[in-house]
Amino acid sequence: MSDPLAQIVAFLKPVPSIAKLVTAGGHWLVERQELGSPFYCAIVEGHCLLTISGRAPMTLGPGDFVLVPEIHSFTMSSLQPPPRATLPQRLETSPGVFRLGDPSLPSQITAMVGHCVFKANDRPLLVSLLPDVIRVTGQQRLMDLVRMIHTETVDRLEAREMVLTRLLEVLLIDALRSAGGAMTSPGLLRGLSDAKLALALQRIHQDPSSEVTVEVLAREAGMSRSSFFDRFRRLVGVAPMEYATAWRMALAKDLLLRREAPLAHVAAQIGYSSASAFNVAFTRHVGVTPGAFARQDLQ
Repeated sequence: MSDPLAQIVAFLKPVPSIAKLVTAGGHWLVERQELGSPFYCAIVEGHCLLTISGRAPMTLGPGDFVLVPEIHSFTMSSLQPPPRATLPQRLETSPGVFRLGDPSLPSQITAMVGHCVFKANDRPLLVSLLPDVIRVTGQQRLMDLVRMIHTETVDRLEAREMVLTRLLEVLLIDALRSAGGAMTSPGLLRGLSDAKLALALQRIHQDPSSEVTVEVLAREAGMSRSSFFDRFRRLVGVAPMEYATAWRMALAKDLLLRREAPLAHVAAQIGYSSASAFNVAFTRHVGVTPGAFARQDLQ
């Protein structure tokens, strides 16, 4: 697999956690803190406020989809939220279906919300390559995927975990495709939205065992070395060789945990001429030797 976006999503290893259908009426507010996990939300009807820590509130309406790859604290509320000291009103009316606010009032919003977990060994690196927040409007396919995830979560049929994992992968890919890379925060999508940088990124992902230098990548992009370096760092958020090394080490971690090949073979697959050279580079980058890293997973 040489598609950078497909590789990133596969390496994230999304695992299902929570999926809910939420209705609400009157003045209501939900607050979550210290999560550190991916969060998504799709508004079926009505309007609400979503306030992510450190960001201005977003007014969401029908057809809006929001994905936050790593959210730590946020609130969702009615457009006129109740005082913060008000005790939340929350009622589970059936499995996976919740009612917020005064149950005697008519429902004013229906939303599908969910959390998942990224089990990637290099989760901080991979998440850092994604936009901080993705907001998409009017993409029915995303709404359908969220609905399918909720149904699969509630029904608990055979092979549920496998189906949910695949649905989450497709949801992530569709959300990232729809994000409009040129308008997102620095990261992989911004890089892939640039025709010249996309060629260099594909080179890094396509054959990590080949020679990768700033000169080689600049030539692949059809740019001068200095222009390429500045453009890559500005749009992707890191220097070209920092990105290439980090990606090689992410691949190495995956290969080591599979325990399918000797160290020399792993080294060759990610572009190191010897096991000893790989050992030194891996230890410097990860903080432990390749052997120690592989053994950690057994404990």
